Amino acid sequence: MFWIICIVMALGLASLLAAPLLRPAVARDDHPQVAIYKGQLEEVDRDITRGVLNADEAERARAEIARRLLAVSRTHQVTGTAPRSANIAVAGVVGVMLLGVGGYTYLQLGAPGDPDQPLAARHAEAEVMRDTRPDQAALEAAAPTLPPVDAPTDYLEQINQLRTMVPTRPDDLQGWTLLTFHETRLGNYGAAARAQARVVALKGDDVPMEDLEREIDLMVAAANGIVSPEAETVARAILTRDEANVAGRYYIGAIYDQTGRSDIALRFWRPIADSGDTSFHGELIRSQIAGAAARAGVEYELPDLRGPGAADIAAAEDMTEEDRTAMIGGMVAQLAGRLAAEGGPAADWARLISAYGVLGQTEEARTVYTEAQTAFAGDNIALQTIETAAQSAGVAE
Repeated sequence: MFWIICIVMALGLASLLAAPLLRPAVARDDHPQVAIYKGQLEEVDRDITRGVLNADEAERARAEIARRLLAVSRTHQVTGTAPRSANIAVAGVVGVMLLGVGGYTYLQLGAPGDPDQPLAARHAEAEVMRDTRPDQAALEAAAPTLPPVDAPTDYLEQINQLRTMVPTRPDDLQGWTLLTFHETRLGNYGAAARAQARVVALKGDDVPMEDLEREIDLMVAAANGIVSPEAETVARAILTRDEANVAGRYYIGAIYDQTGRSDIALRFWRPIADSGDTSFHGELIRSQIAGAAARAGVEYELPDLRGPGAADIAAAEDMTEEDRTAMIGGMVAQLAGRLAAEGGPAADWARLISAYGVLGQTEEARTVYTEAQTAFAGDNIALQTIETAAQSAGVAE
């Protein structure tokens, strides 16, 4: 059915383009006697007006002129001439080129043979893909082998001893922490992730968020960038503790982006990208969100980061802690003044809320958060960006 529709549409378009070339040319009727007889009919009317002819004479004159005009018209009928052979050839070339170029373009850019892909079916397929993706072990086995790290022989011998000793002491937190560190240095991300998982287990419910983030970072690195079901469990544990956590939002968004639901990935990533977050996971989001937006069919332009320039950063390195704090406070005050006077995008409001949170100025952060909610009332995307910043500053409702 698809090919039948395409062929019929292509033939219809080719017919429209070729029709003017195939239409017979019409010969114009410009016989001189026709014009003469028409002029005589008009002259009869004028003679009646001047009184030269009476009504009977005028009627006889008209009948005679009409008889002669009809005879001339029958002899010289308006006839059509057949289209020239050159026109027929051009029409054929147009039709063949249209069908050929259209078919070739589709074979190169289209997907011949693929069935219909309605939105509901694609969503169902994405869900199946997400539910049946390989586990951590399978992904690590399929990942390309990294080249060995150039390390001294005595160092490698010490690491081998550590690998042998630590498993015999399952409750040795320091030993598992050291093993994680050194396996990571050697690029053995799978072994490092398993050692880090033991560190997380030993720390129990009080495990710092940084340890959970390190665990999922190592798991995804070992799986060649794919978020496995086991890694998803870690990411959701992170978001359970802090729904604004950038690492957790990045990895949950990555799951959907990798399984055909880039639209959902945008819901997790966009507030982070709009807020100008420059953390490791924030930069990962900024580097991938444009592709996700394109796959989701959403027009999205990554906002430019606004902040201190290279000269400001270099100057801050030589400052005392008090001077550095004062400089940061001055930049925050400048941003606050600009937003109060001119307004600005949601990303700037989110940056101001986050900055107040970093400086420990909770009341100021809460005030800006309240003002931003009023300024962007009804804009769900902007409110989500502001909400994320407020959560990181500890002032979200």
